[in-house]
Amino acid sequence: MATLTAAQRRERARVEYDAFIRSCPTNQLLDRISDKWVSLVVSALAGGPMRYSDLARKIAGVSPKMLTQTLRSLERDGLLTRTVTPSVPVRVDYELTRLGHSLAHLLTAVKDWAETHFDEVHAARERYDAVADE
Repeated sequence: MATLTAAQRRERARVEYDAFIRSCPTNQLLDRISDKWVSLVVSALAGGPMRYSDLARKIAGVSPKMLTQTLRSLERDGLLTRTVTPSVPVRVDYELTRLGHSLAHLLTAVKDWAETHFDEVHAARERYDAVADE
């Protein structure tokens, strides 16, 4: 086997991580971070640490089970930390890591875009549906 140059190794690594290939780890990561609850949790935590109950109140419609699963997956992926403070009752805080903050900028921008452009999208849907119904 021939020795690869640094440029060849970089090119091979670039090709090996191809998000368009279903089995690629980056495809799986995109699947995870494109989840609605992940986006909302990361955006909520972009403002600073929050307790579980604060997150549950801020994110309308999330079930306790889904919020717990989302927080665990984000912790596993290194995007947030969970800090338990022994007290009565026990205090648990969630905070984005540096990696999580780098993702928060993107997901918050997507959330902001959706909030800003929803009326335009809604109008386009109505126009499309009116033509499709003819």
